[in-house]
This record gives sequence, structure tokens and C-alpha cells, in this order.
Amino acid sequence: MIIRPYTLSDLPELYVINQAGVPGVGDETEATLGKWLGLHDARVAADASGKLLGFINLLPPGTMEYTSANLRWLEAWGDDFIYVDRIAIAETARGQRIGEALYAAAFAAYAGTTSWITCEVNLRPPNPGSLRFHDRLGFREIGRRSYADDTKEVVYLARPLA
Repeated sequence: MIIRPYTLSDLPELYVINQAGVPGVGDETEATLGKWLGLHDARVAADASGKLLGFINLLPPGTMEYTSANLRWLEAWGDDFIYVDRIAIAETARGQRIGEALYAAAFAAYAGTTSWITCEVNLRPPNPGSLRFHDRLGFREIGRRSYADDTKEVVYLARPLA
């Protein structure tokens, strides 16, 4: 497996991967996903033939172009972190430790530059697989938020990078 930076030519495949992961990840148009992936640091996992297996999108606090209330919540929590906007794995590649490899790359890239890596996981609609996965990687709860229309609730998680 190869983990490398995102390129614009990856977008059509990553869009398919993203949409297959909804509601565990946000529903996007191809254009909005491309906008988010181009903001800071997106990495993709590919097999030896170049087939994309998954991706992770990382954003620092203060990324104002990213309009997510989740990043704003985390900015109120602190300013010394990198935020996982989303991680998505192709349906055919799930269970092969692709997510662990993407996170390992993020941990290595940001160790010594920031104290925390953060994310959020849906509680409503429930995403128990993601909660187990993040727990296994050492993430711990730092807060929760229900959406104003009460259709969604997330838990915020953080893992120290020291």
C-alpha cells in the first residue's frame, strides 16, 4: 500500500468512496469534496496498481474556508490540534487496516508540530464501528453536540500526538 498526497485527478474516485460512506461521512457534491480536500492536507491510500483505497482529510484550526460547525466547536476547545475532517475507505477495502495506515501517516506527519489530532463521530445516526476504531487508536471523548434540528448528534474525540 502507498500513502501519498491527494491530487486533483484522484477526485472522481474519492467522491465515489466518500458517498459510499454517507452518513458516516458528510454527503458532498464532487465540487465541494474537491474544495475541502484542496484546503490543507489530504492523503490517499492506493494499492500497488494505483487503485484508490481510501483517504483522510486534515485541517488546522483557523481554516475559515471550511464552514463546518464541527471545526468551529473544536476551535473553541483549543488551538493546538489537527482536525480530521473525514476518513473514508472504499467498501471493497474495509477491514484491511487502510484506516489505521492513513491515521499512522497523519500521526507521523504532525507529531512534534501539534499536540492533538481531533475528529468527530456520529452518535445519531449511530456509527459504532467508527467509535470502536477510534477507541482502538487511542482517541478519547472531549465533548458532544446535538444539531439544532435534533436529527444528528456527534461526539468529539482527541488523541495526543506526544
